[in-house]
Amino acid sequence: MIKKRALGGQGLEVSALGLGCMGMSQSYGKADDSESISVIHRAIDLGVTLFDTAEVYGPYINEELLGRALTDRRDEVIIATKFGMDIQDGAMVGTNSRPEQIRSVAEASLKRLNTDRIDLFYQHRVDPDVPMEDVAGTVADLVAEGKVGYFGLSEAGMDNIRRAHAVHPVSAVQSEYSLWERNLEADILPLLRELGIGLVPYSPLGRGFLTGTAKRAEEYPEGDFRRGDPRFQGENFDANQAAADSVHAIAADKGVKGGQIALAWLLHKGDDIVPIPGTKRTKYLEENVAAADIALGADDIVRLDDALRPDAISGPRYGERMMKMVDR
Repeated sequence: MIKKRALGGQGLEVSALGLGCMGMSQSYGKADDSESISVIHRAIDLGVTLFDTAEVYGPYINEELLGRALTDRRDEVIIATKFGMDIQDGAMVGTNSRPEQIRSVAEASLKRLNTDRIDLFYQHRVDPDVPMEDVAGTVADLVAEGKVGYFGLSEAGMDNIRRAHAVHPVSAVQSEYSLWERNLEADILPLLRELGIGLVPYSPLGRGFLTGTAKRAEEYPEGDFRRGDPRFQGENFDANQAAADSVHAIAADKGVKGGQIALAWLLHKGDDIVPIPGTKRTKYLEENVAAADIALGADDIVRLDDALRPDAISGPRYGERMMKMVDR
C-alpha cells in the first residue's frame, strides 16, 4: 500500500500520490465514465486517498462522476475541488472569487460530490479583482462551518500565498511541477517550505512527453487540450521530444518506465510533495502507483536534474490566454 504524507501543518494527511480526475471528463479524448469509475475504485484499493477535481472540469460533470464513484467509499478518501473560475454558458470565461460566488460554488460542489464536506478547497486561479484577504476569509468561514476542511491555492504567486496564509493557513499549493516544468524551484518551493505548505504538482508526467506517448499537436482530435499546447507544435515538439528521450534513456538503465522515474524524481524532491498524475486507464494507474517504490540515489537525482534543465524545454506551457491566469 502506498504510504501517506502530510500536506501543510494543519493535520491534512494524504497518500504520497494522488489521482487527477480532470482527464476523465475533458481535454484528453473521449470520456468513458464506467472505466473511469473502475480506475477510481482501483486507486482506493491501492491506497490512493487524494482525488482531485474542480467545478470547471466538464464543467461540473467531473465532480458528479467522482461523487458517483465514491458512493459507499466516501470516508476512505480526501476530496479536493476548486472554486474561482467564471463559467458562463458552459465555458470558462475568466475568474470569479467574490465571497458570495465562493459560497455558491461550495454549496453546488457539495451536492455534485454527494458529500457533506469538501476536504481541500482550492482557489483555482487568483482573481485580480478580489483581494486575497477576502478569499481566505471566506474559506475560513466555510472551514468554521464544517463545510470545508482545508484551504488551498492553485498557481498562486509569492505575494498572494503570503497574504492568504496570514488570514487562514494554506495547507497546499497546486501548480504544474515536474522534470518537465521546473518554474517553482527558484522562489515558490522555498516559500512553501518556509510557511509549512505542501505542494501538489499537477501534470507531473509532462502531458505525455515523460511517458513516451506524446504526439504532434495535429495528431490529436478536436477538443484535446494538446492540439493547442505550444510545446506540442512544430519545432517545439521536435526539441521537446529529444529532451524527453534523455529521461527515457535513464529510466531504461534502471529498468523502469519514463513516467515512473519522473514520478519517483518528484517524490524524492521532498516529503511535502504529493503529485497527482491523471489517467483513465487501470494499467497506467498501477504503473504510476508502483513509482512510489522506486529508490533513487543522490547521483540519480543529479543525473535527472541535468537531463532536463529548464532551458532544454521549448515553448511556453500554456497559450497566451491561460498563461495570463498564472499569478507569476
